[in-house]
Amino acid sequence: MTQMLRHIATTGLTSCLLWAGCSAHAQDNEADALTLEMVTVEGNLLYDMLPSEQTRGYAVDAATVGTKTPAALRDIPQSVTVVTRDAIEDRNLDTLDELARRTPGLRVLTNDAGRSSIYARGYEYDEYNIDGLPAPMASINGTLPNLAAFDRVEVMRGPSGLFNSTSEMGGIVNLVRKRPTDTFQGHITGRYGRWNQHYLEADVGGPITEDGRLRGRAVAADSDTDGFVDHNDNASQTFYGTLEYDIDPDTTVSLAYLRQERDITVNNGLATDADGNLLDIDRSTFFGADWNDFSMDSDDVIGELTHRFENGGYGRVAARYSDRNADYNYAFGGGPLGDDGTVTVAGTAGDIDETAFSADASYSQPFEALGQVSEFVIGSDYKHYDTDSIRARARLPATQLEDFDEIAYVDFLETGALSANNQKLEEIGVYSKLTFRPIERLALIGGARVSDYKVELTDLETGATSERDRNGKLTPYGGLVFDLDAHHSLYASYSEVFKPQTANDENNDLIEPREGTQYEAGIKGSYFAGNLNARVSAFNLTDRNYAAGVPGETYSAAIGKRTIKGAEVEISGSPIEQFDLIAGYTYMDTEVERGDPDATFLLMPDHILNLWAQYGFEGGTLDGFSVGGGVTALSDFSSSQGVEAPGYAVVDAMLGYEFTDQLSGQLNVNNLLDKAYYNRVGSTGTFNFYGAPRSLVASLRYDF
Repeated sequence: MTQMLRHIATTGLTSCLLWAGCSAHAQDNEADALTLEMVTVEGNLLYDMLPSEQTRGYAVDAATVGTKTPAALRDIPQSVTVVTRDAIEDRNLDTLDELARRTPGLRVLTNDAGRSSIYARGYEYDEYNIDGLPAPMASINGTLPNLAAFDRVEVMRGPSGLFNSTSEMGGIVNLVRKRPTDTFQGHITGRYGRWNQHYLEADVGGPITEDGRLRGRAVAADSDTDGFVDHNDNASQTFYGTLEYDIDPDTTVSLAYLRQERDITVNNGLATDADGNLLDIDRSTFFGADWNDFSMDSDDVIGELTHRFENGGYGRVAARYSDRNADYNYAFGGGPLGDDGTVTVAGTAGDIDETAFSADASYSQPFEALGQVSEFVIGSDYKHYDTDSIRARARLPATQLEDFDEIAYVDFLETGALSANNQKLEEIGVYSKLTFRPIERLALIGGARVSDYKVELTDLETGATSERDRNGKLTPYGGLVFDLDAHHSLYASYSEVFKPQTANDENNDLIEPREGTQYEAGIKGSYFAGNLNARVSAFNLTDRNYAAGVPGETYSAAIGKRTIKGAEVEISGSPIEQFDLIAGYTYMDTEVERGDPDATFLLMPDHILNLWAQYGFEGGTLDGFSVGGGVTALSDFSSSQGVEAPGYAVVDAMLGYEFTDQLSGQLNVNNLLDKAYYNRVGSTGTFNFYGAPRSLVASLRYDF
């Protein structure tokens, strides 16, 4: 990739500015430079990679998710997908769960936008990173982020315990912030569509001082919809502001603030009939009360200091503080719909206060060894999560379905069975990773992390506390990448992760953490100067020691074992100018070998297909027009209560037009064929969701 190779004249010889891995990917004319007598290592050029909103299209040069230092996708020996700003905007993806529903390899268990659950390889993502800094993410708390503040989304599937050791087995999601721009620029976007969908966004950035050393950016977005289900209003707001200041040419400090709010009339899905079969009723049917309510607000503050050293090293110190508050109170189906049209009513309520702090300090350094360029990174990180949760559940008398939305208001926190607890997680770790090239074509990647952690669970009613801690927990990581030619690389990796648990054993002590290991191997390709990336991979993931119920007892034991095997194919980018695509197929076979049957695994289809392509016309009578289309398809799935849903395929389409260099318009048609289907099933009383009917959304964007 030519952007990774720079020629410099020094002492009469030509030298190269490389990063670890670029040598095998350069074009033939660049490869000649690698045979010169001296290689001068100046630094990792990928730290200077442009944001996807500037490079445009669906491809990026590199990612940082799971690697800490920027690396080309070919040089990360795990499955990584990057969804760029163009890909987000072409499909009007406003929240992370909306994006995940159309991203290869991911499975979304539908709920209200911002409250769905995102899974990969059978496990739910329970954190999301902002520029590598984690905070908890939980569907019931509504903490899935809106996307207006972010340039791109990086998704890694499978364990990555080297930098996120106490995370879930499914992987890591990293959101890369929009940064201030060197020149003044901005845009205004407005959308309107069926069910009173409307969205308004303003984004402005540029230099604040004449010398350009101080730069800023602000993004504000407002979204609201009545929803296709009766009463299911969903409103959200986002504000993001950031400042960057160049202390000197090599040192930059930045500060950012992100505010997000949600206000939702909750829809918890449909019931089944008395035999457990899915209902064939109007998709707008609402099993809930018109006073159902969920509200959430979150504040994130992020600080960062970076410095480039004369020897090519790169140092970064960053921290993130998050404060989230959520409360909800809503009714939903408590059992199947009877033949007489009655349904029992269940209710739930909660009040959650959560704070999170994470910090990271790292140093990376390319170096020359054996005539090749290698790189190491060392660092330390810290995170502290503190969550107070008060929750209640209750049962109400049965009601006629037609009267469900008019049932009298109930405050379930006042009348329902309560649970109240405080959960704390604290972890500090040191890590190191080495990417070593003994020969030009081969990269050996090894690393290790040592962590001290403590998890504590306190019953706020009784004051009883259970805790589990450990010092010196080792998490190894290993991988290799072998370049077959200028376009293809074979890779293999071994990764681990552990997850503290809050279930108690027979001595009322917290059970030891679950431990996950994954083996993955495959081949990656990079074509057209990096504008098109492809991957074929196979994986085997094992989850051991998870808490499983002991028959006849009220406690659990660390006896569970689950295995997930599968394969993935993915391609994304621009094979030709003006044509962008992202496509993927996932096969997954899940097995609970020991322990309780896992309801979530049953909800994971064996086959998932995602495809989206967009083409922009230049010249001729169609100059300025763009067209897009895609399909999302799943094979059949079922729930632990025996509710079964057939597979489905949904087609989306888009038509765009550039009126001027500054003004553009777009029409998106979701579910073009108006397919009636269930995209999630649950119990006989709830969590059975129809997919949205056909809808048309029109948008305008003005750039300045």
